[in-house]
Amino acid sequence: MGFDLGTTAVNVSGNFTNGIPIINYPSNINMSIKLFLLLSFWTGIAEAQSYRRIHNKAILVDTHNDFLSKVMEHNFSLDADLKGKTHSDLARFKTGGLDVQFFSVWSDGNQKNPFAFANRQIDSLDAVIKRNPAKIVKTGTVKEILEVIKENKIAALIGLEGGHQIENSLENLDLLYKRGTRYITLTWNNSTDWATSAFDEKTNPAFKGKGLSGFGREVVQHMNKLGMLVDVSHVGEKTFWDIMETTTKPIIASHSSVYTLCPFRRNLKDEQIKAIARNNGVIQINFNSGFIDSTEMRREDAFIKNHQAEYDSLQHATNSEYIAEEMIHNKYRNESDKLRAPLALLIEHIEYVIRLVGVDYVGIGSDFDGIVVPPQQLDDVSSYPLITKALIEKGYSKKDINKILGGNLLRVLKANEIH
Repeated sequence: MGFDLGTTAVNVSGNFTNGIPIINYPSNINMSIKLFLLLSFWTGIAEAQSYRRIHNKAILVDTHNDFLSKVMEHNFSLDADLKGKTHSDLARFKTGGLDVQFFSVWSDGNQKNPFAFANRQIDSLDAVIKRNPAKIVKTGTVKEILEVIKENKIAALIGLEGGHQIENSLENLDLLYKRGTRYITLTWNNSTDWATSAFDEKTNPAFKGKGLSGFGREVVQHMNKLGMLVDVSHVGEKTFWDIMETTTKPIIASHSSVYTLCPFRRNLKDEQIKAIARNNGVIQINFNSGFIDSTEMRREDAFIKNHQAEYDSLQHATNSEYIAEEMIHNKYRNESDKLRAPLALLIEHIEYVIRLVGVDYVGIGSDFDGIVVPPQQLDDVSSYPLITKALIEKGYSKKDINKILGGNLLRVLKANEIH
């Protein structure tokens, strides 16, 4: 560590005497400057310890992580060292102070047997848990979560991203609940027979005004009875309002951001945010730069266009636009990093919800390992403490930070449990 005073370098050796760092001062520095530098050193240490202490004492819940898709695509394992390859692994979860992770189970709607594909992803998580019982445990209730956290382990739950994976079967929904699924995002970008997505409602006139079918309302009611959270991220506006008319329990948006700040089709408009607050639900803010920075999508389109031939070739070779996109971003990392939104914009989305409806209705749904352009500084799951640091700098109390990091989500999960 060092200080730079113009042309004068002051180095901290890393050695200590009686708890005081040994600092190598140039001979031309007087005592008052020495004292100032020593005070600055300790102030910096104290500030770092302060925000990390607050962060580590809070219960951090992330409601959306797509690592299980990486398992399907690349055969990665969560208990391996994957730094530089993914946003997530078990060791970095602990470094980031994560306590509770909802693992997303996703498919794009093109699988012939999406229910079986979902179960394969759950199998992969169960295998990691079986190998690492001292580090991670599957949970289903708030009581179980708190017990696991007391043992300094990570509590794992499942979120099903896309209702097409139940294959129009309430029996399949029950089986997924028994395997640890505690929320279902009723649609992904693709609509189901019983619910329309934001993508389809915005891009295809045939889906406009459809929303939930009779069976869709039955799905919501059945989830309420099970104690499974209804997730409105990805659903269309008509579907959203049909859900709000149907549900008897608080809902979540597991990984969505604010439409007013970034008018992307599946971000939430002010009236939707207010409705979720009236429902006592919670909006978990998405980290994707394209969902928090209104300029990013246009800049990313230009980035892809600049490498269009290579991108098209990769898409043809992998048969996946998502893998092709990831490969292009990884290859041209310097260009890709310029697309990343400032961390301050993520905090702005959190604060917007707080100003609109209050601090009790916002949380974190990172979408790590499902996004390729996270905000600046939030390189991976080890970076969560920087959110706490930013909230402290904004003047939020420990009580409010505890709510934002996980308390609000646990309240909603508890409210959905069957007693």
